[in-house]
Amino acid sequence: MTTQMTASPLIATIATDRVKATLDRLYAETLRVDPLVRQAAQRDGFESEADAGFYRAMREAYMPVTPEMGGLLYLLARSIGARTLIEYGTSFGLSTLFLAAALRDNGGGVLISTEIEAHKAAQARLNLAEAGLDDLVEIRLGDATHTLAEGCPDGIDFVLLDGAKSDYLPVLKMLEPRLRAGALISADNSEMAGARAFVDYVREPRNGYLCASLFTQALGAYHANQIVMRM
Repeated sequence: MTTQMTASPLIATIATDRVKATLDRLYAETLRVDPLVRQAAQRDGFESEADAGFYRAMREAYMPVTPEMGGLLYLLARSIGARTLIEYGTSFGLSTLFLAAALRDNGGGVLISTEIEAHKAAQARLNLAEAGLDDLVEIRLGDATHTLAEGCPDGIDFVLLDGAKSDYLPVLKMLEPRLRAGALISADNSEMAGARAFVDYVREPRNGYLCASLFTQALGAYHANQIVMRM
């Protein structure tokens, strides 16, 4: 009698116990911390990013992509075999974890992420190490319009924009010469007024992009996201 052997299915890095435990911990912290930070910011008169000082008031908040959006980022990066990724807005590194997991499963490469708050960058490095993904990520500290101005490789496959919305278009234009044809750009919270110039730019076909919008829900609010392809 012949016993047929079946191969064990491959497990995506994003589904491993180590990465899942890190993400679960960070999302639990988000639910505990972010509403309190936002309430304090609102009491001080900071309702949205249109208010000067908003991001400073929100500096202890996680403000991550939703788990569903994180899963989509992983799938998008995996689907195009992304090996060179750029992230504007590390925060505490939740979206970074999704992208780094995709990078691991694509065979390695580099994820360059940038964060303006030093304590967030430091904690993000610890979170990546906890998940076993820190070897794939370079976190640059400072304003993205400076930290990404040089030292980024050609042939960028994937860009995540998730920082100050008014910087989306300047950061994109700075990276634009290094984007490969078919590169994907994901822009979070693109419904905010600061992202208007970016959205108008990528929706104009003559600028060399194809754009699709999707919506996510977090903490009772709906948010727009742009998924953009460089033609």
